[in-house]
Amino acid sequence: MKLDPNFAIAWARLSRADARLYFNRGDTAAAARGDAARHALENAEKLEPNSPETLLALGDYQYFVLRDYGSANATLSHLIKLLPGSSEVPAALGAIARREGRWNQSIGYFEQALALDPHNVKLLMEAAWTYAMLRQFPVALKLYDRVLDITPTDADAIASKAGIYQAEGNLQEAARLLSGINEQSPNEQNFSIKINQLRLEHNYGEAVRLLQRRLAEFHFASPYDRGYEQVALALTQRLAGDKAGAKVTAEQARNTLEQLYQDQPDNVSLAARASQAFAATGEKDSALRLAERAIMLVPRAVDHVSGPTFEENLALIQTSFSEKSHAISTLTPLLQTAYNSWIYGSAPITPALLKFDPIWDSLRSDPAFQKLCEEKQP
Repeated sequence: MKLDPNFAIAWARLSRADARLYFNRGDTAAAARGDAARHALENAEKLEPNSPETLLALGDYQYFVLRDYGSANATLSHLIKLLPGSSEVPAALGAIARREGRWNQSIGYFEQALALDPHNVKLLMEAAWTYAMLRQFPVALKLYDRVLDITPTDADAIASKAGIYQAEGNLQEAARLLSGINEQSPNEQNFSIKINQLRLEHNYGEAVRLLQRRLAEFHFASPYDRGYEQVALALTQRLAGDKAGAKVTAEQARNTLEQLYQDQPDNVSLAARASQAFAATGEKDSALRLAERAIMLVPRAVDHVSGPTFEENLALIQTSFSEKSHAISTLTPLLQTAYNSWIYGSAPITPALLKFDPIWDSLRSDPAFQKLCEEKQP
């Protein structure tokens, strides 16, 4: 930009990059990305207000920064007429439709994008992820296999497939796929799916060792990411019976995430993660308050992808304090809801996951919970 401040396409692409970094922000540095995205967009609009690149940047800003899905949809619906051969525009419209709960339209847009660009790995991953949220697991697996036909060692596709096998209760196949993931895995979700696998297998010792090595050796992008891994370690230490170790780790996580949340009280990701840290330290009132605040910040009526995630998080907090009836009431509708799970990564909660995952053990004696574990997939 210093070499050519009048380069409109560069401003537009800078805005898009900043907007996407802002969307899943976890610390105060990333929060400034929203202002940076707006500044770059304004420069692009001054130079070339009606260019496709500028309109794409506007759509991204409306989607990722403002969370104004209606405006983003209007912007991109206009753009699709200008770029009829572009796969990027229907893919973006598919992402918006997901957020608004228009699942059939979302699928239609992704299939349209894939018809235009059938070997686009990013598109294949997005489509697979959408089908997985709908619990249409066989279709999702076929799309991940298409990715692996193009890039056979794609770690994201491999881990995502494993997450689906976990959701189906096929732990043996999931374990085979996850054998190559270790503490140096650059993708947090892939590493979490590996830890989930060890927890589902009740292999707590290996999970603790892997998490400890990651915390000691891995270069985290932000304190938020480190705090998240500390919460995971505290939970696993507690499952392993190491109450003293879990207490120390949980206090570290709480100190990290509480400070980040205080700096950004409207950051839904921080509210939810901090609620988990407070749960790990046994601070019930703070944990429940933050879990409920996360739901208030992003309710499912506003965001059908992430909103139910925060309901799932509340169920986890309720379970950790043995609030059985509340937890079961929170979990029950989630089994019939399409959404993106924070706990399980590439698939929403399923009867098999409730059945095998020890994090729900305090509910296991309740007949209503046992019934949930026996339900068929929708």
